[in-house]
Amino acid sequence: MAKTLGLLGRKLGMTRIFADDGTVVPVTLISAGPCPVLQVKTSDKEGYNALQVGFDAIPERKVNKPEKGHQSKAGKGFYRHLKEFPLDAVDGYEVGQDITVDIFQPGEKVKVTGTSKGKGFQGVMKRYNFRGLKATHGAEKVHRSAGSVGTNTEPSRVFKGKKMAGHMGDERVTLPSVEIVDVRPEENIIVVKGQVPGCKNGLVMIRKAG
Repeated sequence: MAKTLGLLGRKLGMTRIFADDGTVVPVTLISAGPCPVLQVKTSDKEGYNALQVGFDAIPERKVNKPEKGHQSKAGKGFYRHLKEFPLDAVDGYEVGQDITVDIFQPGEKVKVTGTSKGKGFQGVMKRYNFRGLKATHGAEKVHRSAGSVGTNTEPSRVFKGKKMAGHMGDERVTLPSVEIVDVRPEENIIVVKGQVPGCKNGLVMIRKAG
């Protein structure tokens, strides 16, 4: 896994902008950071180099005692989400320092990770794009079923990994190469091209593409 710095943010939603040549570009707005550094981990002490950052400030009463003791060392308040970003070196970073959208530049490619929308229990046609059975007159009355899933006497079982109906969505999804269209430091907003995983106000992680 590439060791790159990143930010936590929330997906604000999608819109569109017009490029210089007049073409329409679909974009997603992400409210990212500022994420304060709550802990600097070093290879000498913890065995690896990493920065632990916080996101989404919350009142002190919503933090348990161990978390309160840990986060209060930075003197930056208390946060709902903590995330570690492994790095090759942590020189130049210190506890309490804010990581902002300034670490990204327009035109840069980044990795965006989020949780996809949950679709509940779905059949094979929606979940895996199966064709379904015949729907003509006189055909079977199970038009949206998966068809045969079993085998004969040997091996007499359904193989693991068989595509069947089940829970769809609500999974961790990473887009490995998303282009940044614009960075707005005064608003802590990153504008990326296309869609990103998750619903509106969903938590996302933006990392430099290593």
